[in-house]
Amino acid sequence: MSLKIKAFGIAAAALAMLPLAAPAGAQVREGVEAWSRGDYAAAVAQWQAPAEAGDADALFNLAQAYRLGRGVPQDEARAEALYAQAAQAGHVQAADTYGLMLFQDGRREEALPYVQGAASRGDPRAQYLLGIAHFNGDIVSRDWTRAYALLTLANAAGLPQASSAITQMDQHIPIDQRQAAAGLARQLEADAERARAVELAAADLGAQAPVSPAPPPSSASPRVPRPIPTVDVSPSIAAARDAVRQAREATGAESPADAGASFANSEPRSAPPPARVADALRPAAPAPEIAAPARDLTSGPWRVQLGAFGVAGNAQRLWNRLSSRPEIAGRERLLISTGRVTRLQAGGYATRDEAQRACNSLRSAGVDCLVRRD
Repeated sequence: MSLKIKAFGIAAAALAMLPLAAPAGAQVREGVEAWSRGDYAAAVAQWQAPAEAGDADALFNLAQAYRLGRGVPQDEARAEALYAQAAQAGHVQAADTYGLMLFQDGRREEALPYVQGAASRGDPRAQYLLGIAHFNGDIVSRDWTRAYALLTLANAAGLPQASSAITQMDQHIPIDQRQAAAGLARQLEADAERARAVELAAADLGAQAPVSPAPPPSSASPRVPRPIPTVDVSPSIAAARDAVRQAREATGAESPADAGASFANSEPRSAPPPARVADALRPAAPAPEIAAPARDLTSGPWRVQLGAFGVAGNAQRLWNRLSSRPEIAGRERLLISTGRVTRLQAGGYATRDEAQRACNSLRSAGVDCLVRRD
């Protein structure tokens, strides 16, 4: 029998959601400010010299310009080379982007270390791609427990394709391996939180986080103890390329108003996370007869960080765009200057679980975030 699970242009879609790098040097910062004004040629001129000197942010931003054709002729090959140089200089976003470009171009073996690294930092698109690869034993070892864990995390983040893939996997993966995957998913999520904390600390210090190789899969993951069905799951490269063409016509991450954001940058997607069957079957709770008094939403010690910005004005722009969302509405806006970076946080969550639920909901809408304590 044959099981069809495809990537549906995941790698290409991710390339449409990239901000400029938060700048460290004055010349790179001036370039970002020019980009924010829509003066792309001036931005590129500011980035040329620091890029030639090996500045990772300048290399990444120049790659963005060449990919989008802003201030320079559009040149995918030049953009790819610049992403590669920025990745070698320690730029995490550049490494993730470079891996996705390699993957959508069919160079999956070259892309694998970068996709593994992005997945280890909690990127749901990379988790999806790597999970499919582990399910099929395609360019990585076949490991159904790890595959199911990765798809569980991608699905929890709201990636639409993950839900249908899990449904298909349910038909083939034994229940004991799915149960083991639940524990592995929690471990992977904790590892990703630590990796994001390292990135955040590097941003606080105005430095680049090291691009570490992905940790090897745990040998404790159970293998399939019996013959398994033949699986034909080659991700659709044609679909990925088509998605890239469509992404070039879109605005969003490349909008000058969002220049300098190192986390959330795109308009929130309206698609809600997949509903669980158990939730759909559970009877609705009766409405209370007397409304409870409103709770103070600003006094709790937990926060949701929405971004770290080299251009402080962009933090306020992002807040203006997101503040009406239910996860944030009524929360305290916090702008924290740390060296060259301004961090935007929504404060006042009473518990870590409450903050994490808000962050998970934001991620499902395409807004990256991080839970922190005051």
